[in-house]
Amino acid sequence: MFCLPRAPARPQPARVASCTLNLKTIPNAPRNEIAGWLGDALKVKVHAPAVEGRANEVLLEFLAGQLAVHHRDVTLVRGDKSRHKVIRIDGLTLTEVKARLG
Repeated sequence: MFCLPRAPARPQPARVASCTLNLKTIPNAPRNEIAGWLGDALKVKVHAPAVEGRANEVLLEFLAGQLAVHHRDVTLVRGDKSRHKVIRIDGLTLTEVKARLG
């Protein structure tokens, strides 16, 4: 009887922090701004109209800028045609997001 050498363990990929965030959005606002927290949802006013997804695009770019992350790291999970949305933010934890948004 003989022993075979063990295969080297594969390195595990580094886990990237991510979180989801509930939003209440207000399109056609005078300017883009964060209006505060409504329970566990962040209220965000968006200048763009809710036509052909333009408000969603502006919302994601605005939040990426406020969070200082790349726009690819902020994605819409649910609520494409609703004012209540869920977004995913890669690279930050929920605690970091809340700290950056105030």
